[in-house]
Amino acid sequence: MDSLPSNSVVVLIAAPVKYMSGNIFYKYRQGSDFWYLTGFEEPDSAVVLEKNASSRGYRMTLFSNGKDSAKEKWDGPRTGFDDALNVFKADDALTIKAFPGQLRSMISLYSNVYIDLPQSPRKNARSTKSLLRYLSPSVNPRSEYESVVESLSSSRRKPLAPLIAQLRAFKSVCEQQVMRMAADISGRSHAKTMRFTRPGISESALAAHFEYLCSLSGSQRLAYVPVVASGPNALIIHYTSNNQVVQDGEMILMDAGCEYNGYASDITRTYPANGSFTPPQKELYSAVLSAQKTLVGLCTEAEGLSLHDLHRKSCDLLRQELKQIGFTLHTGDLERVLYPHFLSHPIGIDLHESSYSDRGELYVHLVVLSSLDIEFTIYTRLKAGMVITVEPGIYVPPTAQFPKHFHNIGIRIEDEVLVGEKHPVVLSVSAPKEIADVEGACQGLLGLEPI
Repeated sequence: MDSLPSNSVVVLIAAPVKYMSGNIFYKYRQGSDFWYLTGFEEPDSAVVLEKNASSRGYRMTLFSNGKDSAKEKWDGPRTGFDDALNVFKADDALTIKAFPGQLRSMISLYSNVYIDLPQSPRKNARSTKSLLRYLSPSVNPRSEYESVVESLSSSRRKPLAPLIAQLRAFKSVCEQQVMRMAADISGRSHAKTMRFTRPGISESALAAHFEYLCSLSGSQRLAYVPVVASGPNALIIHYTSNNQVVQDGEMILMDAGCEYNGYASDITRTYPANGSFTPPQKELYSAVLSAQKTLVGLCTEAEGLSLHDLHRKSCDLLRQELKQIGFTLHTGDLERVLYPHFLSHPIGIDLHESSYSDRGELYVHLVVLSSLDIEFTIYTRLKAGMVITVEPGIYVPPTAQFPKHFHNIGIRIEDEVLVGEKHPVVLSVSAPKEIADVEGACQGLLGLEPI
């Protein structure tokens, strides 16, 4: 609020309840920006922040359903209006049914209205008339929605997400601690799942075991659908079927992470199903690991690199490593075939966080990853306090231009890294990645039990 010009108001709406089929709902997850600003985890809610000259600098009005004993008997307890004031530090707490009318009167007083419109089902399309439909249809008559929406479609409306993204890009010490805990839970679950693995087990059993371990440690949910890819399935970057049986002599590429207290983790490890790497597996794994460790070491503010710079360096390093183990690479072999994805992405409340910046201060580079179908923006230079992933990978198809003993091997090694001024911090250090540690985890030599 301090950064906004005078005569400004911020409006943000909670995420809707999402349904799997009919009236069967998914476990609720609050919208990331709404949760970041309020900590409020209930649907059918909204917040309005009005900049003023008070000692706090703004007035906060929180709209929600409030207490309702009849509905709470079915759905569980709700936050009352008194608790909205005392716990969530709102200056005023009102029923969500009053939101359209209150919004109309509030925004008429301000020349700068910071508000984001929900995405429509069509990717990257936004509609002004979808804003209040984002709330439950039972909140207020649809005609009242439309009249408020029309008042928002003026030049006074300004995007809110880029401003929040600038704050979310830099993690506070408390946020860093929560992210370390999320990574520790995921990392230990990776290690124990390695111990649990054996030839003949299904990929789905490994995915279930990982999620079970995360839940036992306090995780509220997985951060994303896990990839548990055995053998040649590892060549599929986003393999999530997880429905094959693990064979002896194969490796398993597991890309899995939990969400803990609002923050995501994202870790990938590749390990042998029977506990021991074959010579070709060990050779290719060592090549990827060497590049990955070098890249992690570059994740500092002092290096002055961007994610795009890091990706270019990852291509150079992997090309050198592959040549040393017998690959003859032609134009396009690496970037189009063996290593078709980007090296890194920001991570925090969202698995793939977006970073926005004032172009007068930092130039924003847009990266479009067609192979992963992900779009996000990155800062030109990494800054201390950012958290990113570092995830080089090599995926060797069974084609003649590549050494036959590496065919159908897919390896990715991914860590979460907290960027420091001069030294990076690997948040996902609990997940084994050195060859001796990976084999030790698989064979039970690290003192880990599978549960």
